[in-house]
Amino acid sequence: MRIITANLNGIRSASTKGFFGWLHKQHADVVCVQELKAHATDLTREMLQPGRFFGYFHYAEKKGYSGVGLYAKKQPDKIIEGLSIADIDAEGRYIQADFGNLSVISVYLPSGSSSDERQQAKFSFMQRFFPHLQALKASGREVILCGDWNIAHKEIDLKNWKSNQKNSGFLPEERAWLTQVFDELGFVDVHRRLCPDAAGEAYTWWSNRGQAYAKNVGWRIDYQIVTPGVGATAQRAAVYKEERFSDHAPLVIDYDYLF
Repeated sequence: MRIITANLNGIRSASTKGFFGWLHKQHADVVCVQELKAHATDLTREMLQPGRFFGYFHYAEKKGYSGVGLYAKKQPDKIIEGLSIADIDAEGRYIQADFGNLSVISVYLPSGSSSDERQQAKFSFMQRFFPHLQALKASGREVILCGDWNIAHKEIDLKNWKSNQKNSGFLPEERAWLTQVFDELGFVDVHRRLCPDAAGEAYTWWSNRGQAYAKNVGWRIDYQIVTPGVGATAQRAAVYKEERFSDHAPLVIDYDYLF
């Protein structure tokens, strides 16, 4: 089973850069995408249902903002759109597809980098999302949470960690919260489990400022965070960098799990 997660920073922009052509060659079972920056009426047929994939989306109310999606090679038994929390759902940040006992989720945590107000919104999201993560873990289902979590967990996960300790995405409170997700709830950071020492080759996002991408001044903020059962079947993880579809790179993980 191959699962891919990619923040597209605009699905229409990523399409013009060859994302869907690349996608058709990946033999993926489920592809989770974030930051659509579009509504259904903005999307072409290929974006809505590319080739053999079924597409499902949770759009933000605000035009040109946020939004998540999920492409699956077979139809899910159930789709859950949103968290039933009005202000979070208005931003289009969560969609879940259930296949038998497996749930695959595309999630996009807020960024707090633009203002203190947005940082507080991020903290609020984290606080209210944690009980949902607890419920997922307690459900007995296997769960794969894919997405842009907008948090670099440890020093190894970004190039300039010393100078970013007071910046959104590497704040002590954010990192501690993610540690709780792993250590208290028991979720697994698959990429880090498979590649415990990977540093620069594991980055998934680069600022558009300066020459961050050329110099590989990046952050690892895109994850596949999973329950231990399916996590134990993970075989390979790779960040795809041969082409650029957005300021993020797709994270591809193969599992020895029957889809």
